Amino acid sequence: MRLDKYLKVSRLIKRRTIANEACDAGRVTVNGKVARASYDVKVGDVVEITFGTRTVTLKITEVTEVVRKDDAALLYEIIA
Repeated sequence: MRLDKYLKVSRLIKRRTIANEACDAGRVTVNGKVARASYDVKVGDVVEITFGTRTVTLKITEVTEVVRKDDAALLYEIIA
């Protein structure tokens, strides 16, 4: 699954276009490298997202196309 779509499906970022812009601006890294929106995420990848001054680091635990709102948090594990 594409990185921008994963960020939207997991509800880390509200809209896919905003996720795409965050990737283009270099605010999203995967495994320590700046990632493009088209990056293909896999289980075990470590994603770091910068929201202004706050940085969220998470590990992908599951990749699914459709998920309920209540189960969205099960797709990742917050590291820091």
